[in-house]
Amino acid sequence: MKNFTGSLVGRPVWLLTLTCICISCFLAACSAPTQPTYRIGFAQCTGGDDWRRAMQEGMERELSFYPNVTLLTRDAQNNSARQVEQIRDLLRANVDLLIVSPNEAEPITPVVEEAFHRGIPVIIVDRRTTSKLYTAYVGANNTEVGQTAGQYVSDLLKGHGNVLEIKGARGASPTADRHMGFGKTLKPGIRVVAEVSGDWEREYVLKRLPAVLKQHPEVDLIFAHNDRMALGAYQVCKQLGLDQRIKLVGVDGLAGPKGGIQLVEDGILNATVLYSTGGEEAIRTALKILRKEPYEKENILETMVINPTNVHMLKVQSDKILSQQQDIRRQQVLQTEQMKLYKSQKVVLYILVVSLVGAILLGAVAFISLRENREINGRLERQNGEILTQRNQIMDMAEQAREASEAKFRFFTNLSHELRTPLTLILGPIEELMKASLTSAQQRDVRFVRQNALRLLRLVNELIDFRKIEGGKMPIRATEQNMITLLREIMTGFEKPARQRNVSLRMLTAEPELNVWFDAGLLDKVFYNLLSNAFKFTPDGGHITVSVQRLPAENVVRVRVEDSGQGMTDEERRHVFEWFYQGSQQRSSSGSGIGLALAMELVRLHHGDISVSSQPGQGSTFDVRLPLGNAHFGQTETALLPLPLPVAARKPTEEETDIADDSPVENAGKPSGFSVLVIEDHADLRAFVRQKLQPHYQILEAADGNAGLRMAFDTIPDVIVCDVMLPGQSGLEIVSALKNDWRTSHIPVIMLTARQAIEHQLEGVQAGADLYVAKPFHADLLLENIRTLLRNRAYLREHYKRELSVDTTLMSPQRIDRKFVQELAALVEEHHTRTDLSVDELARIMGVSRVQLYRKVKALLNCNVTDYIQNIRLTKARYILLHESVTVADVAYRVGFSSPTYFSTTFKAKYGISPSEFKLGNVAVAD
Repeated sequence: MKNFTGSLVGRPVWLLTLTCICISCFLAACSAPTQPTYRIGFAQCTGGDDWRRAMQEGMERELSFYPNVTLLTRDAQNNSARQVEQIRDLLRANVDLLIVSPNEAEPITPVVEEAFHRGIPVIIVDRRTTSKLYTAYVGANNTEVGQTAGQYVSDLLKGHGNVLEIKGARGASPTADRHMGFGKTLKPGIRVVAEVSGDWEREYVLKRLPAVLKQHPEVDLIFAHNDRMALGAYQVCKQLGLDQRIKLVGVDGLAGPKGGIQLVEDGILNATVLYSTGGEEAIRTALKILRKEPYEKENILETMVINPTNVHMLKVQSDKILSQQQDIRRQQVLQTEQMKLYKSQKVVLYILVVSLVGAILLGAVAFISLRENREINGRLERQNGEILTQRNQIMDMAEQAREASEAKFRFFTNLSHELRTPLTLILGPIEELMKASLTSAQQRDVRFVRQNALRLLRLVNELIDFRKIEGGKMPIRATEQNMITLLREIMTGFEKPARQRNVSLRMLTAEPELNVWFDAGLLDKVFYNLLSNAFKFTPDGGHITVSVQRLPAENVVRVRVEDSGQGMTDEERRHVFEWFYQGSQQRSSSGSGIGLALAMELVRLHHGDISVSSQPGQGSTFDVRLPLGNAHFGQTETALLPLPLPVAARKPTEEETDIADDSPVENAGKPSGFSVLVIEDHADLRAFVRQKLQPHYQILEAADGNAGLRMAFDTIPDVIVCDVMLPGQSGLEIVSALKNDWRTSHIPVIMLTARQAIEHQLEGVQAGADLYVAKPFHADLLLENIRTLLRNRAYLREHYKRELSVDTTLMSPQRIDRKFVQELAALVEEHHTRTDLSVDELARIMGVSRVQLYRKVKALLNCNVTDYIQNIRLTKARYILLHESVTVADVAYRVGFSSPTYFSTTFKAKYGISPSEFKLGNVAVAD
């Protein structure tokens, strides 16, 4: 007992010692050296000047590398008195260094000397003061700028000409220095005939220059003291029609879309003299001064002439620099974010260290108490084991539930796609029956079957949409469209059942046009389901009202669908938007429980909201609220042009309005000479397509992808109708193989599929399909599509035949077809002089059979191979007769004819004149 008590007394001592050591380590780790901070004051003289703005941007770019430096900027807006007061204000702010861009030299000099005497470093940029009491100067030599401009103008005018000079502000040192340097360097044969004061601004040039140019029409060149005034001079010259005669030279050479470099690149200026802003150099010099590093007092910036000989290279370099600067800014933003993250993680780390220390201390206490709590810990371990086992069981059950749910969704999806094929076989014959002569009872029965088949098709589409939403694969492409137009089109489909049931259907809106961003293909289903739901529960003689209202306070548009139906209880209203919920037995007599849930999910895809208010016996009101504008959509959720509505969406109530198809039926004639290969694994659908096409075409059939591909290569059909989902090879693989083989690359391919999503259609078109037809399809539409493809192919053949000549082969839109024709033409060109050249030999050289070669040439050129060879020979013969002095017999043997007589007969049959007459008369007969 004594020893135990002693241990309890000694325990706080070593615990306290350990705690002090850990806290000392923590405080030592928290301390870190910091960089000194600086405040730099910048007195600018104007903020509307692009050159001044570029100077300040250069300073800010350079300062972005030094987060410990703060720049305080003051802009005097060309007012010297204001600039003096602003400099004094910066001095009162206790800046560490002062950068001054003087508006005028004399008024600014005293305050600069005052700052210098107070021990504050002063850097003068661009314009000098009248005193040498400053720390450093950064800027270009304006006299040198004028001399450079004068030398270039002398060379440009070749030593003779008349110059008009547009000067800067009176009294400004750059104006005087540039004028002096320019006039001093001009060659004797060049005269400055006039001067205009532009005060550095384009507007003054536009006002003052026209009168001076009219007084001095002999001006050959205008030299402006900056590029803005040069641009104004160009606009004046263009108005007076002198822009093609008078040359223009400016000063500054700024980069960017409105800078002097771009003006030279666009041909507006003949040249500009680079006048660097010096913003980066000023900051670098300031940092050297603040860090007590060596620096130059006079920092003169280089200048050069930018003209058409070097402007492109400089523009590329400047654009690259601007791009790199933008990258640097982005990297600096990222670095700042990373530093913030690092600091936050550092704090977290310190907290963890403290927590670890506390855990160690608590662990020590727990270790001392371990013997006393051993039994308790044993029981806890056993309980933890039981909990872990139960958790694993729960996770296994959750995984099984997830797999069961996924299997259910796959079943729904596969079942929905499989239903499309029998629906095709149902709707196709029904459409034919509706065109036949039937009794009234039979027509009513057929319409009833068609109505329910279309209702089943709509349910299949809703199941597919349900699966897409559950899988997060329902894409949205919103465009700006008229909401009123969409609603009127949807309501048109409900007008007939409204008349039949004496239901008042009307729209209330104060605006004839209301542009909203939405996906018409998706939002169409929302309002269709809402109206369909309203018609289900509205009695005959009731009313349904659709109202549209813009709510500016909420920045939304509200569409309200109100009916006078039986209404809903509170319990039904709470669950009405749940999947497969059908309410009471009375309400569940029709419907699948998908429509309203699908509508809510589609509204959410538009970042909107849908709600319902209802009372039993008083009807229901559904409110859809959609945000105005497109800021709430992501980049991939918008499109520039409206996407076309799917066929099912264009006629949303076809099964309810019972509109019959009155399109005429084509009279079945004798089969044409064209052949159609049908590749379809479903025997009934294949038989249905054969039945519809056989009266018009020769039909070939294949039940799987491999057999269909072999048959296509063997028979070379004129059109191929292919399903997407096939055993062996899929339809997409078949299309890719056909389009990449020159034997079949010219054959049009129509793809049939139950997968009608936009991404699936794009996949088929990208594989090379000429047409994409979704199931269920109309047989007459398929037949007309085949006729259109064959007719377009015939137009192409006629186009190819007209382009045949000795110097050019036909140009095909298909890369494989073009390669085939080029190879065939090259072979005929190489062997056309041989009298024994045959079709069999050409086929052997090209590695195909005679039949395949014949069908390919016939499909592309609408002629046989022998005629093609003969056309090439006759074209070459005509060329030789026109350009060479040879006999007709020599020409016949040179182009591969076996005898001169046969050559003359063939030549006259094609051109209507004998070779000798053609040669003597020098007549050029066109094909």
